[in-house]
Amino acid sequence: MSQAKALHLVFGVLGNATGLFLFLSPSVTFKRIIMNKSTEQFSGIPYVMTLLNCLLAAWYGLPFISPNNYLVSAINGTGVVIESVYVLIFLVYAPKKEKGRIMALLFVILAIFSTVALVSIFALKQEKKRQLFCGFAATIFSIIMYASPLSVMRMVIKTKSVEYMPFLLSLFVFLCGTSWFIYGLIGNDKFLYIPNGFGCFLGATQLTLYGIYRKNKDEVKKPRIDGNLEMGLADSHQPKQPAYAKNGQP
Repeated sequence: MSQAKALHLVFGVLGNATGLFLFLSPSVTFKRIIMNKSTEQFSGIPYVMTLLNCLLAAWYGLPFISPNNYLVSAINGTGVVIESVYVLIFLVYAPKKEKGRIMALLFVILAIFSTVALVSIFALKQEKKRQLFCGFAATIFSIIMYASPLSVMRMVIKTKSVEYMPFLLSLFVFLCGTSWFIYGLIGNDKFLYIPNGFGCFLGATQLTLYGIYRKNKDEVKKPRIDGNLEMGLADSHQPKQPAYAKNGQP
């Protein structure tokens, strides 16, 4: 095995490990939902959107779409299972109105994935065209997923407190983005290094903000939150206390 292939494998494994942590991080939220038998004011939208990202990325990593990216399919296939469990739990305990909203969104994201998959199989016969089409779709939603904490970062700057931006989550966003960014560079895959380079940059920015404002964590009065900070996505359905405000996880 050449040095480049060895490094490619190492960073792929690191990306799988850090990605698994990110996928499992909302487990505390769902433990609370199950115990309370209610979704309270939590939004299920982030989990449905992450499910779409995992579906597209797992599809992109398949051998007939892009060669030598089985590790991409492995972690995102795992993500599909984990996010599907989250969505199922949410649907079980959500109120009727919210349940209908999430079901509608779930139908849309499954339609998007099905369209991408069917077009890539039946309409695009050349491997390069399939890779380009699927890679472009996966890149768009990967960037959206990585950009989701922007609302949290904005609030950190506004309040000068990192109360709602846990260090470990920010660290693993950075490590996951960095691992897949390097993996994409070694494999010369722009559909991996572009979105994950963006994720690496945002993770580094979060860590920088944490370093600047961490001393204010217990000194600044907690603000009233208007957006869903659980996954960094603004949404009107929000608990008064974000799930990870106390335990450092969503």
